[in-house]
Amino acid sequence: MPTFNGSVFMPSVFILIGIPGLESVQCWIGIPFSAMYLIGVIGNSLILVIIKYENSLHIPMYIFLAMLAATDIALNTCILPKMLGIFWFHLPEISFDACLFQMWLIHSFQAIESGILLAMALDRYVAICIPLRHATIFSQQFLTHIGLGVTLRAAILIIPSLGLIKCCLKHYRTTVVSHSYCEHMAIVKLATEDIRVNKIYGLFVAFAILGFDIIFITLSYVQIFITVFQLPQKEARFKAFNTCIAHICVFLQFYFLAFFSFFTHRFGSHIPPYVHILLSNLYLLVPPFLNPIVYGVKTKQIRDHVLKVFFFKKVT
Repeated sequence: MPTFNGSVFMPSVFILIGIPGLESVQCWIGIPFSAMYLIGVIGNSLILVIIKYENSLHIPMYIFLAMLAATDIALNTCILPKMLGIFWFHLPEISFDACLFQMWLIHSFQAIESGILLAMALDRYVAICIPLRHATIFSQQFLTHIGLGVTLRAAILIIPSLGLIKCCLKHYRTTVVSHSYCEHMAIVKLATEDIRVNKIYGLFVAFAILGFDIIFITLSYVQIFITVFQLPQKEARFKAFNTCIAHICVFLQFYFLAFFSFFTHRFGSHIPPYVHILLSNLYLLVPPFLNPIVYGVKTKQIRDHVLKVFFFKKVT
């Protein structure tokens, strides 16, 4: 590929090295990662099948859960096959365009998942705070609009990041990416040109999506808690709060990992690189792995139908 003053001009391929500093043990790290992927795919697929074929679960709460499960499967599938190719088969090369496409898919699915979590919080808010209007507000048409909205928001906001890399960054110090997948800042930092616009836009997208969603999710749950604690009967309070526990667990683990990974990657220069990369990997792998477990344990309807599938009898 052409070089210019020691830099690489428009590289055709990037080299993903995996987890810098842990190259000698990457083959072992791939074992728990692949186990998490398989469990996540099986668990989320089971949730999708149960919701699809059980008519009693065709309500907004479980439709959003199905959207979340499908997004988790897609997100993990975007990253893990290539990652295991690096860890197990020493296949680090990825074409420039394929790298950008993977980056777009990963960040888009992250944004879609955040949007679905916001929709789930709003569903719980309406169901608990204004229950008489829930069926009217969360109509089938509204659910379709939400699905299209969170998908288009993610795809449209992430696309300019690709354009800024493709059109504005021509020279790279190296083609070696110190990461196990194509992450926005990991690619941008390789460029020799001024990358301030890329950084600013990356921060804008992060706060426009994750920041916006977490603010409104938090406000929704503040209002939910106020309403729940005002209920006169203890049993009613417990029942209302219990419908939110699974979503709160998923919400906390997703955004905790997201912001911890985001800020350590940009501002944690004193943290070893392998910690950055491991956190980034866990941020993508842990939520799809834990979500079906959390919902399977904490949601009685899902739990009962899972037991019904495996034991072929009705669980009461």
